[in-house]
Amino acid sequence: MNSEPKSRLQKVGQPKQATETEEDYLACILELWEKKGYARAVDVATSLSVAEASACSMIKSLAETGYLKRERYRGFTLTESGRAMAREIHARRRVLTAFLQSLGLPERVILHDVRGLEHHVSKQTLERLKRLVLGKSFLEYSP
Repeated sequence: MNSEPKSRLQKVGQPKQATETEEDYLACILELWEKKGYARAVDVATSLSVAEASACSMIKSLAETGYLKRERYRGFTLTESGRAMAREIHARRRVLTAFLQSLGLPERVILHDVRGLEHHVSKQTLERLKRLVLGKSFLEYSP
């Protein structure tokens, strides 16, 4: 009889979900690409307030999981799956930001709360929030 927990068995064959930290890095990398046309490890480290060695380690890990493509001495770019994940993260942030703004909260509170909520909001709740604060035109928008 197999003694593995059922939850582990259910994950076999399913794509790996990005961790909160991986999501933060992917979103940061997409923002840098959109702003500067490139992203370097030092830029990512600065943007996320982490050591450059930590950024390099995570970039390597993201490449190993298929979210980034690395070229030795040339840097890295987001793969299609990395870009899709980063856009999904940005969409969550926009929805949560719009919702919290509609409550009249101060900007610093909104920024703090979005960073906490973005990784934990369920798809069902996010869909309801989209309909509540953004309407149909936002649902069709994807940068």
